[in-house]
Amino acid sequence: MKRSRINDILTSADDMIRSYGFVLPPFAYWTPDEFKAKADVAGHIIATRCGWDITDYGAGRFDEMGLFLFTLRNGLLGDLQNGGGMCYAEKLLISKQDQLSPMHTHVIKAEDIINRGGATLVVELFGSDDTGKFAKDEGGTVSLDGIRHAYAPGEKLQLAPGESVTLRPGDWHAFWGEGGDVLVGEVSTVNDDESDNIFREPIGRFANIEEDTDPKHLLVSDYRTWLG
Repeated sequence: MKRSRINDILTSADDMIRSYGFVLPPFAYWTPDEFKAKADVAGHIIATRCGWDITDYGAGRFDEMGLFLFTLRNGLLGDLQNGGGMCYAEKLLISKQDQLSPMHTHVIKAEDIINRGGATLVVELFGSDDTGKFAKDEGGTVSLDGIRHAYAPGEKLQLAPGESVTLRPGDWHAFWGEGGDVLVGEVSTVNDDESDNIFREPIGRFANIEEDTDPKHLLVSDYRTWLG
């Protein structure tokens, strides 16, 4: 993806988020130079990869297969492993109309996917086999706003604004906006995008960036290069 395109997506995403009454935290608006200057005191933000995240899954077709994310807060894997402390994470996502977030699951993370506003969020579900691998003939059980729901393999949930689904490790899922763009909330256990996203197809988690202009804000995938 071109950096100029990423900059445009950041601006339009912030506009949409604000239109639904959400305001991102102050660090969202730091310039790259401000982030560098504050790196020592922003260690938790950097280490837990809070911030802007735009991906086309390395496929170069963002409008067809991609996702905007902003990690608002994220805990520590060590706390989760020890069973106490900051064991949670929260994100805002934008799933655009007919823009696929491809089929995947997580090994550790359980998550609530919440339609915060906009059109319908479609969530397609499959279960796992005994080894945790994708199983096209297996269903499973999720919670829809606290109500137990047994899903058939390939079932497509349609979440209206205000509705949510709780997904656990082994619930394979893909999602997209239907009828328009959707502002999505995610509340989960500790989030590890480096190793805890298991995709059905061999695709990447982060975009390859062509630096045709300076970044407006750093992406979480920029931290290692820009901040060390």
